[in-house]
Amino acid sequence: MTNEAIIAKVHSLLEPLMDDTDLFVTSIQVKPTANIKVFIDADSGLTVEKSIRVNRKLRAAIEEAAMFPEGDFSLEVSSPGIGEPLTTHRQYLKNIDRLLEVEKTDGTIVTGLLRAFADDTLTLEVKGTKKLPPHEVAIPLADVKTATVQVVF
Repeated sequence: MTNEAIIAKVHSLLEPLMDDTDLFVTSIQVKPTANIKVFIDADSGLTVEKSIRVNRKLRAAIEEAAMFPEGDFSLEVSSPGIGEPLTTHRQYLKNIDRLLEVEKTDGTIVTGLLRAFADDTLTLEVKGTKKLPPHEVAIPLADVKTATVQVVF
């Protein structure tokens, strides 16, 4: 089974298990050693308990589907983690009013507070400079290479 086929099958098994409408999948990765990594998030924050519940249900579904007849696979379910780029619309909505660093497809980097996300466009509030007061910048999602939440201390 190819990695793409494994990802598709895991995704199809995972969707019905996300009984909490607060939960959503951000990505699924498969390593050559049949190590399946599922990254999930939750609108209200992902707890360890939610991750454990999804992990147990998904492991049982994979075993029941006999995806790995020898039972030789490992499964990790976790949040994407700090520093990982945003990949879904729900992640953008969840992170409104947080500081983002956006690398655009043309290589420029824009850092600002995410004030809105609508119609596939990010609206960032960018700090001012001596020559330019604080202002908002609208960036179409199609122009975003990566967008990463910045941790503020």
